[in-house]
Amino acid sequence: MMPSRFAVKKVPPLSSPSDTMSLTDHLRELRQRLVKTILAVVIGMLVMLMTFDPVVRFLKRPYNQLCEIPKYNCSAQFGIIDPLAPLGARMRVAGWGGLVLALPVILWQIWKFVVPALHKKEKKYALPFVLSSLILFAMGASIAYLTLEKALEFLVGWAGPGSAANFTIDKYLRLVTLMMLAFGIGFLFPVLLVFLQIVKAVKPKQLLVWWRQAIVVIVIVAAVITPSGDPISLFALAVPMWIFYFAAIGIGHLIVRRSKAEDPATSAA
Repeated sequence: MMPSRFAVKKVPPLSSPSDTMSLTDHLRELRQRLVKTILAVVIGMLVMLMTFDPVVRFLKRPYNQLCEIPKYNCSAQFGIIDPLAPLGARMRVAGWGGLVLALPVILWQIWKFVVPALHKKEKKYALPFVLSSLILFAMGASIAYLTLEKALEFLVGWAGPGSAANFTIDKYLRLVTLMMLAFGIGFLFPVLLVFLQIVKAVKPKQLLVWWRQAIVVIVIVAAVITPSGDPISLFALAVPMWIFYFAAIGIGHLIVRRSKAEDPATSAA
């Protein structure tokens, strides 16, 4: 049987980090990972489009709770001033929601692309890497959602007396989705720190020495990535990141100590 000219050539597996891949193999590997990632995102978007109404009801709950407070004098119904706003809001929720639903596939594809450059001891962290990333992202998105009502109260309160809050659907959903994504991505911070320690790009002792600078940098980063810019959201993101910073140092210390115990040569050095 003649081989098909359109058959996808698989990238040869590497037995160790000392093996090398050609540029063509790298590009082919990257294409395969991107195709799988895009397919996962498209499927996630379709799921979000089919479940748009219950998702919006869930995201709208903090706004409904805000409208139950008499002094804000707001309408529980979204305002629409642009005929295209509802379509844009639906596509925004589908896009970001599809990306979140595809996150397990995305993280796995990223790890599989990086794996050939890692040693055997480092490859065993694949499952903990993916699971911890998913859990932390979900925690961050949940905290953003739970603190959203207080953030809205703070922001609307700046309007002063005599003002009525009546958000449009596109602006509100944009704020909610970006807040949840910002918190979710911010909570992935310790995973990055632990990974850098695993590949020995940075040492736990170095991170511990930099703790004062890290606290300042975390506050700046939290202020930049939170779309609302209110102090409630800022500290709701910064405080867990401070805790995660020291937790990542502790995890990195345990990993380094275990690697020294398993490798006598490293321990002697």
